[in-house]
Amino acid sequence: MKRSVRPFTYSLATTVTAGALALTAAAPAHADDYRYWSLRHGDNGIWRTTAEGPGTYRPADGAVEGLRFAVFRTDTKESVVPRAPADFKAICASTPAKAGTKRVALVLDFGTAQDAPSGEKPPSLRSHCVQLPPQATTAEALAKAAPPLRYAPSGLLCAIAGYPQRGCGEAVTDSSGRASGSDSTRSGGGSGGGPSVGLLLGGGIVVALVGATAWQVRRRRNAS
Repeated sequence: MKRSVRPFTYSLATTVTAGALALTAAAPAHADDYRYWSLRHGDNGIWRTTAEGPGTYRPADGAVEGLRFAVFRTDTKESVVPRAPADFKAICASTPAKAGTKRVALVLDFGTAQDAPSGEKPPSLRSHCVQLPPQATTAEALAKAAPPLRYAPSGLLCAIAGYPQRGCGEAVTDSSGRASGSDSTRSGGGSGGGPSVGLLLGGGIVVALVGATAWQVRRRRNAS
């Protein structure tokens, strides 16, 4: 008669759950603080968050695209937006419409000195009106208005106009007094942008533990 593997399975599953919870509890409070460029869309003067990146998003004619560089905390990443209004008429006032193209306004906020990587100084906030083919992406608008751009192998946007010179979506161990909603213009709801490095790390640990559980269960069944 084959031995039941239920007690063993239950015990190991409990161990997995406890281990995952322990790892979560042991994570530092600032584990979700990351430094990166975040994309926002202008919507009737309000900056709204987006889950889509500049490489795939195709803004319409008359759109305003805002990018903000900052250290984003879990409780502030939706409220930290470009510190200038999403005003297409003001930005593109001197750029006439042209048949077969679209006009996209860009607001580039390089952030504060507190958010800058060590040894770097953020450039001043600036805006551009870019004329593009109708199907162009936000990344193409950036490439035209603010080169050089720098990307990670994963496709994450690391630098605009060469800033910052180093780093890309890295975790920050001390973000006290950094970016917060207090310096932001009006923002709307949506999902926060930026890398989910903390979630990926936690998910990888849990997957590894669950995989180990399944392997042990199969081994006991075969041995019975």
